[in-house]
Amino acid sequence: MLALGTPAVGFALPEAHGGKVSLDDVAGHHATLVMMLCVHCPYVKHVQDELARLTSEYLDRGVGVVAINPNDVAQHPEDGPQGMRAQAQQAGFRFPYVRDDSQEVARAYGAACTPDFFVFDGQRRLAYRGRMDAASPRSDEPVDGRDLRAALEALLAGETVPGEQLPSMGCGIKWQPGNEPA
Repeated sequence: MLALGTPAVGFALPEAHGGKVSLDDVAGHHATLVMMLCVHCPYVKHVQDELARLTSEYLDRGVGVVAINPNDVAQHPEDGPQGMRAQAQQAGFRFPYVRDDSQEVARAYGAACTPDFFVFDGQRRLAYRGRMDAASPRSDEPVDGRDLRAALEALLAGETVPGEQLPSMGCGIKWQPGNEPA
């Protein structure tokens, strides 16, 4: 996992609806949430409705939010821009949803799976990396975003993110041949 305090890696990536989106375009004053998502993953599908609610709430409170889809579309064509647009509309995503076709950003962030969450503070230093909550498609745990909410609430209150940070569970990123992390 990426070390806490690591500076956010900048990017300018194509948005599923057209144009490019950069980290500077989306960064929030007190916190910025960078998520690795995709269309086909059952873990993403399991949390996407709550994720839409959670991100809408925090967007309204000034948190910057962006989702990055790093998956190789040769392996999963549904993860391309058309599928991303359909997913965003169906789930009600209000944040930019971009493609990392080179997979360089996902590698720089140390992303391992979808979904994966990275929260940066107002100085764009990593304050939280890990799961949204304990829910998974095969568990009875509620999809409530409690881990991610706790991190965002701490930063909005000007505090350090508390507690143990647990890694996300999900589908491994579909790396292009030769792009797999070492």
